Amino acid sequence: MDEYNAKAIQILEDSQAVRKRPGMYIGSTDERGLHHLIYEVVDNSIDEALAGYCKRISVIIHRDGSVSIEDDGRGIPVDIHPEKGKPALEIVMTILHAGAKFDKKAYKVTGGLHGVGIHVVNFLSLWLKAYVKRDGKIYFQWYKRGQPQCPVHQVGEIRDGKVVWLEDGHEEVFKYPRGTYIRFKPDPEIFETTEFKYHVIRKKLRDLAFLNKGIEIEIEDERSGKKERLKYEGGIVEFVKYLNEGYNPLHRDVIYGLDKQNGIIVEFAIQYNDSTSENLLAFVNTIHTTEGGTHVSGFRSALTKVINDYAKDKGLLKNMSLQGEDVREGLTAVIHVKHPNPQFEGQTKAKLGNSEVKGIVFSIVGRILKEYFEEHPDTAMNIVTKAISAARAREAARKARELARRKGYLESLDLPGKLADCTEEDPTKAELFIVEGDSAGGSAKQARDRHFQAILPLRGKILNVEKARIDKVFKNQEIRALISAIGTGVKEDFDYSKLRYHKIIIMTDADVDGAHIRTLLLTFFYRYMPELIEKGHVYIAQAPLYRIQKGKEIYYVYSDEEKDELLRKLGNATVQRFKGLGEMNPQQLWETTMNPETRRLIRVSVEDAAEADRLFSILMGEQVAPRREFIIQHAREVMNIDI
Repeated sequence: MDEYNAKAIQILEDSQAVRKRPGMYIGSTDERGLHHLIYEVVDNSIDEALAGYCKRISVIIHRDGSVSIEDDGRGIPVDIHPEKGKPALEIVMTILHAGAKFDKKAYKVTGGLHGVGIHVVNFLSLWLKAYVKRDGKIYFQWYKRGQPQCPVHQVGEIRDGKVVWLEDGHEEVFKYPRGTYIRFKPDPEIFETTEFKYHVIRKKLRDLAFLNKGIEIEIEDERSGKKERLKYEGGIVEFVKYLNEGYNPLHRDVIYGLDKQNGIIVEFAIQYNDSTSENLLAFVNTIHTTEGGTHVSGFRSALTKVINDYAKDKGLLKNMSLQGEDVREGLTAVIHVKHPNPQFEGQTKAKLGNSEVKGIVFSIVGRILKEYFEEHPDTAMNIVTKAISAARAREAARKARELARRKGYLESLDLPGKLADCTEEDPTKAELFIVEGDSAGGSAKQARDRHFQAILPLRGKILNVEKARIDKVFKNQEIRALISAIGTGVKEDFDYSKLRYHKIIIMTDADVDGAHIRTLLLTFFYRYMPELIEKGHVYIAQAPLYRIQKGKEIYYVYSDEEKDELLRKLGNATVQRFKGLGEMNPQQLWETTMNPETRRLIRVSVEDAAEADRLFSILMGEQVAPRREFIIQHAREVMNIDI
């Protein structure tokens, strides 16, 4: 009994430590941390796939708020651990830093190297059920807030790929005859929200399907009926083509490379397009390293050297050399490194730190790319010509910036005349409303609280920066006014400390033209001041669609659904439809759209930068066919669009 109690106390300490400081293990307890639970379980299945034992994974969001993840791998072992005297399944589920990923015998390459994955999911769940299908038998154990509620025991049997018996009380439906099935419900005591979002999960699973060529991942949402099957035989080559939708490729074929050095596998795919932006996604053992690292440094260095060397050999460079930003203009690329012992910076694994990786990636990418250029001179010439054009544009942009500085266009001290500034000097308390048109701007100037609210009216539609180089952007009067009012500068000149307003609010009419202007502004912020979006400073004001009056009572509603619901409650009432902000008098505009106590603001965020980049290119780029296809696919959603 003493030995049992001691072990029980250790398990309790593990679960208490995680539950007390969950952010140390999953990053946060908000929506991001909630979804991280799913990723930890899925990563175990992916590790089975990397080891060659798993081909299919199923993820289901159930109606009761729980999620199940099933794979057709080997299944977590259930035999007794020789040291702990407990089934391996229970040890894996209840003891921190227990697993098969440390000695590299069971897994040569893995993403879950910190050893906190599935145990943490268990500790942070209201309940969790674990089923293991091995050797024709189904084993089971369930837990409450990480504590086992029964021993690991057999509850069923599988013959010829089918379940022939399953104990009463077990209603799970298994898709695969072998592997692991985990179903859990997140604990509301831990998380700010326990509602899973289909599109967030789908993005993660889509990346995994691209990165693991041939693996089949199913996602299903019982709440909405949505169901998809993700499988990409082309792997990261298909990933690059997907990311390049909406762009005009400079070359038809995707450049692909794969090689191994010192036990480290390097895989990459490249395709250039005619845009001015770079879209590079980097992964290590299927983990998206959003902050880059040594593999990204090696890749970029190789790219710059090979393109420079080729251009010099062909006599295309005269008294100049191409910089990194020149050769990456229009680049869409995915790089995936598989490392037996990656060293990540931080628990969230956002950046790779292994110093040896830079040289290995540089060597492999440089050699393969050089060989490709020699064998495909037309493609090489297209890419080099693009880079030289980018270098010339960079020089033109430098001159444009210098001219803009000399004329005061980019200095916050020289504010545009149309700006009605506020008196508040503390940027954290100040707001800038970007308003469509002079009439709405006039109403907004009268409606605002002059102490902390500034108004910048824009005339017409600003330049579509998705189609314009930076030198042309700087010549646009409305964009110059916008840059000057915000104060930070743009791109490499961006200085966050000079931000003049911590709330930048786009306020346009609730019609097609207003939506277009809003999209143009968002495109500008995403391409030229992305940090404003990343740090949550950009908002969209929701203007009401209707003013409804019943007797002396006045109501403002923001959608047709709200209007219909309110009219059902009120009976006969007077309904006024607002066609634009300019139709509202200053008092109405203040009450509905500008008063912090009553207004509705939507904070703009980018959950998936790669998907945002792709959508901006589809919606705002040169290609007509992808935009038409997107509109057809999403036409039904237009009436309920959520920006």
